[in-house]
Amino acid sequence: MNAGSFSSLSADHQRLQALVGAWRGEEEVADTQWTDGGTASCEVLAEAQFGGLFVVQRYRQRRDGTVSFGAHSVFGFDRQNSVVTMHQFDSMGFVPASPATGSWNGSALELLRSSHRGAARLTYHFTTDDSYRMRLEFQPPGSAIWQDMVSGVYRRVSPSSINGF
Repeated sequence: MNAGSFSSLSADHQRLQALVGAWRGEEEVADTQWTDGGTASCEVLAEAQFGGLFVVQRYRQRRDGTVSFGAHSVFGFDRQNSVVTMHQFDSMGFVPASPATGSWNGSALELLRSSHRGAARLTYHFTTDDSYRMRLEFQPPGSAIWQDMVSGVYRRVSPSSINGF
């Protein structure tokens, strides 16, 4: 595969390219066991890697002018199991036992990850080529109720307007 060409990628790998770009967003953070509720701003920089087989995303959330949370995620498509995967490492320091997995439902990418701490459900809903909504929910062990954690709206910006990545 030519590293500069996405034309030879599978349709599933090509769909991941929707994540690529520099994004800025405003978020609502719910009051949880990990943080106080409130508003936040964030910056996301996502790049295609290995000819588009993976998308590497760097995320930085700011509250009160200070970086309050950061994450580094790698998205891919597992052809053998026909699922989108997301391996995420973040500033909370938990090492994931396995990736989040999921699929596209129309214009929304829905991912689910479970651990002994509970389950997380992450949805990226692309409203246009230049904007998306994200929602992160948490389900404690033994509960059937999903709790909001973070939701936001993100808009594509010029890569040069995101500094410090």
